[in-house]
Amino acid sequence: MHTISRDYPAYFFTSITKDRLTVFQKDSMKTVVCSALSEARGSGGFALYAYVIMPDHIHIITDSHRRPSETLRYINGIVSHRIISYLKENDFHASLMKLRDETKERNYKHSLWDHHGNTFLITSESVMKQRVNYIHNNPVATGLCEKPTNYRFSSARIWLGRPDENEPLDIDITNIKWREA
Repeated sequence: MHTISRDYPAYFFTSITKDRLTVFQKDSMKTVVCSALSEARGSGGFALYAYVIMPDHIHIITDSHRRPSETLRYINGIVSHRIISYLKENDFHASLMKLRDETKERNYKHSLWDHHGNTFLITSESVMKQRVNYIHNNPVATGLCEKPTNYRFSSARIWLGRPDENEPLDIDITNIKWREA
């Protein structure tokens, strides 16, 4: 169980796509991201408390089991690999060209992310709830839906205790030990 405190914070991550390209516009791409996040959580051994997948960025809240940079590396690395593989397998050449980058040290030719990920430390339950509300209201604020629970690719329904039968991504909300009523 995770009691959120200064000694055991949670982390709020934002990862933005390269040049703010709307890579995650289609549900098929968001589904790939959900699968990759689940894989990253499993291989990285961290909890996932809240998320939203927007057309050009993702927001995630995790535990502090690992250093923030290490957790973000798992998340961004696996999501990037899965998205670029999906684009290659499905002949999305125009999208791949937009993600083209100079060849990197391990022979990478494409880059999904702007390499300035944002990490925010969450040290209290009240800040945790504020960040969760921000995540869940992000699709409403940008006009993608009218209510947070209408947006399929977020944890809003789970947080309200009304998950869909086929949620695209499960979260670890039951791992949080709340002190506040």
